[in-house]
Amino acid sequence: MFWFLLITMVVVVAAVTLAVVGGGDSEVLPDAAPEQLVDPLPLSRPVDRSDVEALRLPVAARGYRMEDVDDVLDRLAAELAERDARIAELEAALAGAPASRETAEGDER
Repeated sequence: MFWFLLITMVVVVAAVTLAVVGGGDSEVLPDAAPEQLVDPLPLSRPVDRSDVEALRLPVAARGYRMEDVDDVLDRLAAELAERDARIAELEAALAGAPASRETAEGDER
């Protein structure tokens, strides 16, 4: 019984080793093509909430593809900076509007 178990164990170890290392004659498996960003952010209009919610970044072997993530973050940062500048511009114009009305009313009196 001991010899049977020993021979069985040697055969199993040899089969697993051959499967892991390979026979040498067979070709190496081709590299899988990396996933690409299927539906990027629209270039023709500003990004809105639904675009960000629908965005799905492709996964690579070690996480997300850095190039795709960097592109999305750069685009979002640029659009947020644009919106912040526009908001500041509108707030400045709004803050100046009541003051100019009061000045105009004071001149009329």
